[in-house]
Amino acid sequence: MTRTSVGRFTSEEARTKFLAAYDRAMDLWPGPRRELDFETGYGTVHVHHYGAPTGEPIVLLHGHAGHASNWYPQISALGEHHPVYAVDTLDDPGRSVQRAVATGPAENAAWLGEVLAALGPERVHLVGASYGGWLALNQAVHAPEGLASVTALDPGGIDKVPARFYAHLIGGLFGMLAPRRLRPALGRLLANPALGSPPEMLAPLMLGMRTYRPNTRPPVQPFTDRELSSIRLPALVLLGRRSALVRAHRARERVAGLIPGVRAEIVPQAGHGLNLERPDVVNGHLLRFIASCG
Repeated sequence: MTRTSVGRFTSEEARTKFLAAYDRAMDLWPGPRRELDFETGYGTVHVHHYGAPTGEPIVLLHGHAGHASNWYPQISALGEHHPVYAVDTLDDPGRSVQRAVATGPAENAAWLGEVLAALGPERVHLVGASYGGWLALNQAVHAPEGLASVTALDPGGIDKVPARFYAHLIGGLFGMLAPRRLRPALGRLLANPALGSPPEMLAPLMLGMRTYRPNTRPPVQPFTDRELSSIRLPALVLLGRRSALVRAHRARERVAGLIPGVRAEIVPQAGHGLNLERPDVVNGHLLRFIASCG
């Protein structure tokens, strides 16, 4: 499969309805926060900013079909001593507007590199979850300049996507149709924390699935051994013990054997969305790791 067009909403009415739900979801963040737009060669990238006025910035990249509100359990903790920027990635429903197709790893590193350069600081700590984790590691491989460290939470690209991941997605879709009172229990059963998340966060996810048509996105291909071995930044990889995307022990062995000096940890009692399931554990890992990079 190749990418042939940019993503779009099915109608302007659908886009308006989605953005209203998106704005309500962003109220889960603490305040005050700023919203910024940066022009890149691939479109306008929307960024939310919160946190301390000084300190090395932390830049957050959400997973596929997600958006910046998905980081709400991290914002207060990370923003206490760091400026925090959460990016609406191109190719996903949100306030970013894609105008050109990013066809592969180099192109994705290019648009993200333009955003990081526009933020201004010399060094940032880049953190991504799922597809955002792939983007973060991809940046460390192809355009590491300006990065102080890289963190990937249950990232794509470490192994081939297993069939159970697609079953997990389908189970999550059916779970969202269940009565609201049953969703938290289903979320624990399926290791799908989104089902137990606040309804404000779920609403734009569900609207995006129904009314946003992404471009033809090829499956994320695993990084080669050579690519992972080329990473020379401080790196942290956190994996969910119950993840549907990665085989946690196998993934830990691979990154530990290839990325020099990487900290690779398995988070118990967590699935693919570990930053939502175990926020205190994830926040602790992130803050200790970032402090060690100073």
